[in-house]
Amino acid sequence: MNAKDRILRHMKDFGTITTLEAVKEYGCLMLPHYIWILRHIDNIDIKDEWVYSKNRYGEKTKYKKYWMEVEEWHYLIF
Repeated sequence: MNAKDRILRHMKDFGTITTLEAVKEYGCLMLPHYIWILRHIDNIDIKDEWVYSKNRYGEKTKYKKYWMEVEEWHYLIF
């Protein structure tokens, strides 16, 4: 299974994925790149939103959370 497939599987199993999850779980440092491939080459409708939080020093930070609508899954084969 390659990184792109792992990202798809993660979204199916857990609903969403963030860059931090991709790094921790799969050693994937290029989540936005794979999301771009999934959207523009594989034509998968992946949604995203900014999540606002604070880092360990109490400073404001933001990151993206990605997901697919449920109806997208019937097109995907693993």
